[in-house]
Amino acid sequence: MNRKLWFGTGAAASVIGAALWWRTHPSPCPYGQRFWVEAPHPLITRSRLVEALAPAAGETILEVGPGTGYYTLSVAERLGNTGALHIFDLQQEMLDHTLRRAGAAGISNLRARRGDARSLPYADEMFDAAYLVAVLGEVPDQRAALSELRRVLKPSGRLVVGELFGDPHMVTARSLRRAGAEVGLELERRVGPPFGYFGVLRRM
Repeated sequence: MNRKLWFGTGAAASVIGAALWWRTHPSPCPYGQRFWVEAPHPLITRSRLVEALAPAAGETILEVGPGTGYYTLSVAERLGNTGALHIFDLQQEMLDHTLRRAGAAGISNLRARRGDARSLPYADEMFDAAYLVAVLGEVPDQRAALSELRRVLKPSGRLVVGELFGDPHMVTARSLRRAGAEVGLELERRVGPPFGYFGVLRRM
């Protein structure tokens, strides 16, 4: 085997090995590697999220895992001064970054809290809607996170989960349907193709 071929094979094996490790060791993207969450999101675009979530003025909505606010500002603007967008993240640095962006844009309806998605510090039936994009697969216990999200949603509330092929933690629509059903959430519809979609779930 020549040197270039050996190097290429070794590099490919390293990438595959890293992807497999991330797949079996769910964890959030570190703040130091935030460029991953700031890059353009093909298929799971801001406009497609708004289509799936349908945020309305005056609503109270929860975003789990906002990262540096890629989707946050688009949703917050639609809630207006009478609504509120609560952002919840495991990393304080991500929350601080998003709040700075909101402040620079003149958006003042964000409410930030730090914590673990498996135990949300919010009252029962508090939110009109909730969403998380490329986040569910990073939670070690997805069932617990979905159960908590169901708990904090109003009976008529909706949960939007965004997933993209290529993310080592991607949750397929089939897996989402199954996991949601286990905790009393029904996958009502999918916006976008299977390899880059937003799933809209409702309480059963």
